[in-house]
Amino acid sequence: MRIAIGSDEKTHLTDFVIQELKQRGHEVETFGPLADQPQDWPDVSRAVAEQVASGQADEGVVCCWTGTGASIAANKVPGIRAALCHDAETARGARIWNRANVLALSLRATSEPIAREILDAWFGTPYVSEAGGSETTREFVERTLKQLDELERRYMSPA
Repeated sequence: MRIAIGSDEKTHLTDFVIQELKQRGHEVETFGPLADQPQDWPDVSRAVAEQVASGQADEGVVCCWTGTGASIAANKVPGIRAALCHDAETARGARIWNRANVLALSLRATSEPIAREILDAWFGTPYVSEAGGSETTREFVERTLKQLDELERRYMSPA
């Protein structure tokens, strides 16, 4: 899987996440300071999100001090469902219920063991449509995702 990852600063955590992704067999493309290009979190998150939205990357990971700004910026790109995850259960739910395609992490609050658990849940949890699940669950997820798509269409500005 191709993973785009970016952060507004290079830290021990970002190095750890990149290494974890590579150890899991993913092809990793870095953005912002992770690629030795100084950028603020809005620009880094946009770049990662655009890679995912265009299909140049299968998934994305964005980081900033709290993770909030990075997730907000990534979610401005149409087709992106970025989820700020502080634990494995949140990551699992983001995949099941929201079909999230960009993981946002807090550089301040995420330890290496928690990051590993989040990555395990993120990459180990297939979307409901791929995992099966009950028909009721699949219908609910599809219905709510259509509602999100409609919200995105309603508020998108013409280019």
